[in-house]
Amino acid sequence: MLERFIQNKKLDVAKQSAKKLLSARGEANAQSMAVKLIEHYEHLDKRSQIEFFQFLSSQFNPDPTMVLDAANRYNTERNEASLIDLFQTVEPPRQELLRRVNRAPAGTATILKMRQTLLSYLKDHPSFRATDADMHHLLSSWFNPGFLELHQITWDSPAQLLEKIIAHESVHAIDGWDDLRRRLQPDRRCFAFFHRQLPGEPLIFVEVALVPGISKDVSGLINKHAPVGDPKSFKAAIFYSISNCQPGLKGVSLGNFLIKRVAQKLIEEMPSLKTFCTLSPIPGLTQWLDAGAHLPEGRLTPAQIRKWQEAQKTLAASGQTWAERLKSGWHPERSDDVEKTALMRLCALYLMHKTPDAGGDAVGKFHLSNGATLHQINWAADLSKKGLQQSGGIMVNYLYELGKVEEQHEAFSNKTVSFSRGIEKLV
Repeated sequence: MLERFIQNKKLDVAKQSAKKLLSARGEANAQSMAVKLIEHYEHLDKRSQIEFFQFLSSQFNPDPTMVLDAANRYNTERNEASLIDLFQTVEPPRQELLRRVNRAPAGTATILKMRQTLLSYLKDHPSFRATDADMHHLLSSWFNPGFLELHQITWDSPAQLLEKIIAHESVHAIDGWDDLRRRLQPDRRCFAFFHRQLPGEPLIFVEVALVPGISKDVSGLINKHAPVGDPKSFKAAIFYSISNCQPGLKGVSLGNFLIKRVAQKLIEEMPSLKTFCTLSPIPGLTQWLDAGAHLPEGRLTPAQIRKWQEAQKTLAASGQTWAERLKSGWHPERSDDVEKTALMRLCALYLMHKTPDAGGDAVGKFHLSNGATLHQINWAADLSKKGLQQSGGIMVNYLYELGKVEEQHEAFSNKTVSFSRGIEKLV
């Protein structure tokens, strides 16, 4: 009972601070009001957080009558003054509230944490979507790549930063300090974006392997006992892991700019590099296979439809889900040629035709929307437990041909995937 009373008190102070922060008095004392709001918000429990987001979502919307009047005025007058008035009227007061919170010490970090929490409640509270949209809109401006700093992570970087790299690696887990040290040797690179309001906090980082040619399996790239490569042999830069560190920045585009900035930096450092490519997981593949391996209609030729159906039958012959296959001992190195051909064909079709649609492979969508080419599919490329579970051990190379990325980005926006002849042969 006492705890609930305390929570209600903190919630009430947070609400009142928000109201005052938007008032004329609040504008004059914005920092102190914002600090008070932050201090009380940070001590809210789940129930109080939800009530606070309900408050934000209901009390700081534009006035419908004023919006309609401004829209009618612009429709009638069609001049700059009425357009500016419409912009100002339509913008939710909530955005100005967040701007004022952002000006306080730790304000940016608080808004990131606030959005991370809000995202976890969206499914059960769809009324919070407008508040999330406001946060996303502002964060997209504040974390514009033009405001971000690119830094290389090295073994000499502060220990706290290195610990964060280990903790946030989300593609290929880093097995302690020896593993991290190997990933920072002269034939490896790690780069991260930073924001001046979050010192020492990486926003997103990419790991790169410098090798003689396009890598077909990940084991050689993440083997902590692998010998260090000869710099004279470096012809290709393989982006093998991209990890986001700030859940509050979900939906804010950073990775595509990171890859392009890193590629340019590597070219300046090593003009001998000619190839920029990923070795990427396919996290949605086995889930799609278990769901029936369906494809959008009208995208396959009659011959491709026949091969697709044959591959489906081959895979369905076992009558098992993918998890059941793995439990019964399935492994790509013990798979026969017929099954391998079927899986590689289905994987190619999935990436070519399912990726552009809603529910398509997230990693593929990321790279193809950046203008990369679907270049090569690799069998038995990731034999880790995670790799077998999500894609049967198959990985894919997305090739970044820097002179073509803009054109191919436009093509993907029209649901056209750029792919190599090798991919075409699989289907």
